[in-house]
Amino acid sequence: MFSSQLKLTAAVSALVVAGLVVTSAQQANNFANVDVETLHVQGNVWMAVGGPFNAAFSVGDDGVLVVDTLVEPLADKLLAAIQKVAGNKPIRYVFNTHWHRDHTGGNIKVADAGQSVVAGNFAGQAGAAQAERAFIWAHENALHRMTKTEGTPAAIPVAAWPTDAYFTDRKEIYFNGEAVQLLSMPNAHTDGDSLVFFRKSDVIVAGDIYVNTSFPIFNLSEGGSYNGLLNALNTIIELTVPRDKQEGGTYVIPGHGRLVDEADVVEFRDMSTIIRDRIADAIKNKMTLEQVKAAKLTLDYEGRYGSTSGFWTTDAFIEAAYRSLSQPAANVSQR
Repeated sequence: MFSSQLKLTAAVSALVVAGLVVTSAQQANNFANVDVETLHVQGNVWMAVGGPFNAAFSVGDDGVLVVDTLVEPLADKLLAAIQKVAGNKPIRYVFNTHWHRDHTGGNIKVADAGQSVVAGNFAGQAGAAQAERAFIWAHENALHRMTKTEGTPAAIPVAAWPTDAYFTDRKEIYFNGEAVQLLSMPNAHTDGDSLVFFRKSDVIVAGDIYVNTSFPIFNLSEGGSYNGLLNALNTIIELTVPRDKQEGGTYVIPGHGRLVDEADVVEFRDMSTIIRDRIADAIKNKMTLEQVKAAKLTLDYEGRYGSTSGFWTTDAFIEAAYRSLSQPAANVSQR
């Protein structure tokens, strides 16, 4: 199964990095043999895995809250997987960790399968149509990125856009007997990232802020930055609390890769920090990008995180890191 996931990742990765997963018949065929499987993490929270893509959902007395919706061709399979766990409980909310299509591609189908709880004056404002679908929440910068696709061949339909966008440092709701928080992580993977923290279940959904299948991914053209990503990783570590011998405790669901606990995020953060400092020092010593590449500052980590193919090769990571760290005024503060 792992080899098939790698082939699928290679087939769609060039489109995914730009947030543009094409929903043509050819792309649908890429996912024809991909199943969506679920894993109970703890508390109310389940992890859903479809090929190389991850999502999550909470199930309880209030219904279902879905975090990220995979790619569009897997939306029906995601709904079927949720139904196996939740039965006929309605989907009330969809939270998006950021705007990329491998996390929002199924927004329309998942939201359309849900039902909102609206009453009073708000019922008139929302309209009858909204009552027959779930609300979609995300950071306002994620909404802005979605709207900017209008008029392009890969335009994102309005029905997939967030119905509720927040611009403060957090948005929160009490759902299924626990506090659920969307925490804004500025200028990390993009400029519109959110961590989703299920406080009683003790689970964090990280989106692509934390991906344990590659070097850290930050999209400079979309407001992401190396230091912003490190700040977000440090925030995850501040929120996580391990159990005995550093195993278990708070669990973290990555955008891509396996379920982890705090120790795994610490290892990834430490690697990212070490490489950040090496490249920053090289920049301070007036080394060019080609000299930095030739110095192989990532060599000791390439066996675990490096790649020579796909959209996020080791060279692509080094180039992005060099550009990000060469412009400290554009970065968020270091930690």
